[in-house]
Amino acid sequence: MIKKILVSQPKPASDKSPYYELEKDYGVECVFRPFFKVEGLTAKEFRQQKINLLDYTAVVFTSRHAVDNYFKLAKEMRITIPEDMKYFCVIETIALYIQKYVQYRKRKVFFGETGKIDGLLAQMSRHKTEKYLVPLSCVHNDDIKNALDEKNLKHTECVMYRTVSNDFTEEEIKSFDYDMMIFFSPTGVKALKKNFPDFKQGDIAVAAFGPATAKTVEDENLRLDLEAPSKKFPSMTGALKDYLERNNE
Repeated sequence: MIKKILVSQPKPASDKSPYYELEKDYGVECVFRPFFKVEGLTAKEFRQQKINLLDYTAVVFTSRHAVDNYFKLAKEMRITIPEDMKYFCVIETIALYIQKYVQYRKRKVFFGETGKIDGLLAQMSRHKTEKYLVPLSCVHNDDIKNALDEKNLKHTECVMYRTVSNDFTEEEIKSFDYDMMIFFSPTGVKALKKNFPDFKQGDIAVAAFGPATAKTVEDENLRLDLEAPSKKFPSMTGALKDYLERNNE
């Protein structure tokens, strides 16, 4: 029986989050507690990469962290981003998030459907003359670089932020009494093992979002009880609802 769920993400900004619906419908308690936090590079650290933001005509955003840190660095370095800068986002939610910083105009904001770079490539190829800047975390692979190389697009990757472990307090460790934990990144799974080196899973259900997270759960010798997204459940909350229906009868 699942009663208390640890969601390794920041607390939702909106009261209308589907997690709150699940709490109401299934009598569960969701505790939002990120296992790691994101820190932006300082302007001084960023300058060491010898990248000038104004050398690029388009930016590729793979996460909200990339959006936040791109505009934060521009402000710190007193750079005014041109009105005609184009933004390519791997998914619509990131495209909408840009409104926090710039006026949203269809002709300069593009987004994919898959949440991955492959869903953006067709649109980027239609803008072959652009010079693309790709802000990333300090932990990344070459998937994006290789995909853009394959399409012969002009691009540069740069590091704008890093993830650091958000360690648990002694109090939190003592009161660790969850029936289920939900992870959204490999970093989160590794942080669990860092904070709880003697962690024994027992009856605790583990859910993972994304194939890389699921693989890390298994690599860390944990039992994977729920994986999303799937064709049937594209969101974690959809998959979780189905899981609670099956397990909390």
